[in-house]
Amino acid sequence: MKKTSTRLADGRELIYYDLTDDSVRDAVDRRPLEPTVTTSEVRRDPLLGDSVAIASHRQGRTYHPPADECPLCPSQGERLSEIPDSSYDVVVFENRFPSLAGDSGRCEVVCFTSDHNASFASLTEEQARLVLDAWTDRTSELSHLPSVEQVFCFENRGAEIGVTLGHPHGQIYAYPFTTPRTALMLRSLATHKEATGGENLFDAVLERELADERVVLEGEHWVAFVPYAAHWPYEVHLYPKRRVPDLLGLDEEARTEFPKVYLELLRRFDRIFGEGEPPTPYIAAWHQAPFGMLEEFDGVNRDDFALHLELFTIRRTSGKLKFLAGSESGMNVFINDVPPERAAERLREVASS
Repeated sequence: MKKTSTRLADGRELIYYDLTDDSVRDAVDRRPLEPTVTTSEVRRDPLLGDSVAIASHRQGRTYHPPADECPLCPSQGERLSEIPDSSYDVVVFENRFPSLAGDSGRCEVVCFTSDHNASFASLTEEQARLVLDAWTDRTSELSHLPSVEQVFCFENRGAEIGVTLGHPHGQIYAYPFTTPRTALMLRSLATHKEATGGENLFDAVLERELADERVVLEGEHWVAFVPYAAHWPYEVHLYPKRRVPDLLGLDEEARTEFPKVYLELLRRFDRIFGEGEPPTPYIAAWHQAPFGMLEEFDGVNRDDFALHLELFTIRRTSGKLKFLAGSESGMNVFINDVPPERAAERLREVASS
């Protein structure tokens, strides 16, 4: 992998990740851009104890542009985009309309390929490995920023999810706090560790799932399963078999196997609802240990956390979506219409030939 860092016309950082070492990235952003002005502010809810990012400047962000005006495609001639070069393998750049900025963290866009009509599932294993390397590098770099406590790499795919740009891409949020979802896991870790005399909860969960009927696919270094208490109609958790706290902890064997396992998982997701159905909308979310202090979680350290990816769709059956209505949105109590065992069975049925 070759990494080349440069700057866009308004001062934002852009990084090329290339498969070959002989790639030259010296294209200049020729757009007449003014410096980016953001209004991001993080406010803490005193009742729930969580945080909300207030970012009114995002109202003006790019919304469903035609394909020939996509800001994530390479620049061609006089059609200038966020990527100055005429081609790329993987690109990461600071979001022009960030939810978090400055002392409130940082937001980045990750373009998986220059092919506008591709998807992550259509990448080669070599391309998918390059994305993994980019995620890992950005996790490392962002963790050293003084305002960052947790790094979250994710992909939203599909208009039903709320995606406003059709180009295959994901995002990275670098939060100035430990997110509520992660804090819940850390509290559960601490409680279980104390109650069992030191047993790791992630290890116990993984051992249980490996022995159950909800395993979807398994490699030498990774396993994917539908969790016992799945929240979403089709939800899969992907774990490295050797517990590590973050992407930086993966060894070379796990990194090498990841593309094959993850691409197969994504391709199965696109076959869940049968031929002729539009691509399955999904969210793919990496969970990594925070880089901040963990004193509030008694007896837990970063190495107790288990890196894992959660992949789920809001489509519950052909032509029907799962909406977060009263119980889910009002009380955070999910109601799942698809039994996890049936979801796992279906995902095994649609394996590649």
